[in-house]
Amino acid sequence: MRLLAFSDLHRDVRQARRLAGMAAEADVVLAAGDFASIHHGLDETLAPLREIGTPTLVVPGNNETEAALRDACADWSAATVLHGGGTEIDGTVFWGLGAGVPVTPWDWSFDLDEQRAAEMLAHCPEGAVLVVHSAPKGHVDNGLGSEAILRAIERVRPPLAVCGHIHECWGQESSAGTSRIVNVGPAGSVLEL
Repeated sequence: MRLLAFSDLHRDVRQARRLAGMAAEADVVLAAGDFASIHHGLDETLAPLREIGTPTLVVPGNNETEAALRDACADWSAATVLHGGGTEIDGTVFWGLGAGVPVTPWDWSFDLDEQRAAEMLAHCPEGAVLVVHSAPKGHVDNGLGSEAILRAIERVRPPLAVCGHIHECWGQESSAGTSRIVNVGPAGSVLEL
């Protein structure tokens, strides 16, 4: 399965158009949050992405809420918003969790504490591909990642976990056991599963 994965567009409409063009070559598109910037620009950033007809799985970042993302994706038939839930595409299970984890220092941020994140990841099935906004602790995270996401990766053993959030680590990869972890960033990464 060929995946196009990206995160952290932060209102970059030009890059959103570029990614929409790349999506035709993918079997599944994974969008790991932060389409907006401090809750502004969500609709304008999603506008070119709505042209994507490939199955697209999106999670909210900390710059937009789950409710805002669900509303903004309501008329995008190819998109499925994942936040504490999963879906299956062509026999592959995907599970998503958005928000900033752990809680960020910004009062405007859409965040989860570690306990709530662990609760929302508790039912993730073994072997599911993870699409998370925040990086796991100690992996492509610049020391700012989530313990709950790391524990979920150790338990679930996904073949792949894609994340974003930590801009300094865009494009970096790591592994936890047999799980490949990629902080994808806005450039877009083509990944084989």
